[in-house]
Amino acid sequence: MAKILVVDDEQHVRKALLTLLSKQGYEVVEAGNGKDALKLLQQGHEDYSLVLLDLHMPEMSGMELLSIVHKQYSQIPVVIITAYSTAEKTMEAMSLGAFDYITKPFDISAIKRITAKALEMNRLTTEVKILRKTVAERYSLDSIIGNSSCMQAVYKMVGKVAATRVPVLIQGESGTGKELIAKSIHFNSARAGFPLVTINCGAIPSNLLESELFGHEKGAFTGAVSQKLGKIELADRGTLFLDEMGELPLELQVKLLRVLQEHEIERVGGVGARKIDVRVIAATNRNLLEMVKQGTFREDLYYRLNVVSIDLPPLRERREDITDLVQFFLERYTKEAGVDYIYMSPEAMEKLCHFHWPGNVRQLQNVVYRAVVMASGGMILPEDLPVVNRDSEEDVVSGNAFVLREKFEVGFVMRDVLRKSERSAMQWALEKTQGNKAHAAKMLDVSRKAFVYKCQEYGLDSNE
Repeated sequence: MAKILVVDDEQHVRKALLTLLSKQGYEVVEAGNGKDALKLLQQGHEDYSLVLLDLHMPEMSGMELLSIVHKQYSQIPVVIITAYSTAEKTMEAMSLGAFDYITKPFDISAIKRITAKALEMNRLTTEVKILRKTVAERYSLDSIIGNSSCMQAVYKMVGKVAATRVPVLIQGESGTGKELIAKSIHFNSARAGFPLVTINCGAIPSNLLESELFGHEKGAFTGAVSQKLGKIELADRGTLFLDEMGELPLELQVKLLRVLQEHEIERVGGVGARKIDVRVIAATNRNLLEMVKQGTFREDLYYRLNVVSIDLPPLRERREDITDLVQFFLERYTKEAGVDYIYMSPEAMEKLCHFHWPGNVRQLQNVVYRAVVMASGGMILPEDLPVVNRDSEEDVVSGNAFVLREKFEVGFVMRDVLRKSERSAMQWALEKTQGNKAHAAKMLDVSRKAFVYKCQEYGLDSNE
């Protein structure tokens, strides 16, 4: 039941409102002046969903109380009630945060309508605050799973950059949790109360991407029947997360660079620029520096985005985190499935810890989800994990082992065999890491410098 505080120095007015609002199912508390009302709010402001406030009262005017409520209890809507309706007073009350304005003598239907509207706004505001708090807790640093040294370094970096507004570039293989890190940065920053807007640059056709990012004016092109705000404008005062940044076309890279440099946008078909305050976080599983060298990504944009770089390690490089991740996913999915807790057998856990996880954390998450659904009884056994038991060519890598895929004819000398197998191994590693030479070198347990030199020797710098 909504609780309404009625503040008026005229007793008959308070009684009339008490009778009217009680019949509507609301709980009503009365105060004869501003000071008494302020005491009631100080004793339990969270109990009140609405204040009906007379402007002209002794000791403390309605304007004074309105100003205090707006500053200290801004979540409570205030509706002004007065017999002295003037344009000046109306504007002053609205500027101090009043929700609406009703004049005496009362129009009963107007009171019912405005009261219901104000209470609905209070309900929605409360829900949004609860949702934001829940989301913020979900994406706090404590919610990211992993105690490995490489993840501890990531946490430190997130904690440092969250307090700033600098652009961040998150790099890592698919499934390593780049979006989770972006959300953690946003919800641990001063922008947490404003929007986090996400767009996947690789999921939208290039001919539509400009409108999605920058918005458009009515009539800007065929089909633009109304004005549309773009993702960047919707993220004003908040954060824009550009996923799959490496897929952004060159012509849009120029426009994004202007956003980062000038803090302004121009809608498609618009005239003049609009100032914007947005923090940009980009993520990619591609090697942007290699793309710069190939001319497919602008160098100036790369360095604008790469003010701070966070490199997420693949799951195979932080195997000590697998047990904690499995327990986390088990708790989540058993709760979602509405079943008693399901345990992972030691043999199944050992299988998970030794698998190479080409799909990283996302793949582990899906494997655990499937196991929870398919497990019979309260225990997940190795046979409930078909992916880690599969012995296909795609899954033959464990640690640094490599299965030779090349065929040889009679007459090859050992030097030729070794060179061809070495090139094949390097090409395979580049495929697995989407061309990231540093990660490919780690996978094959060689130095990055040696790997890059060999790439040049074997002609692996091209996109073959």
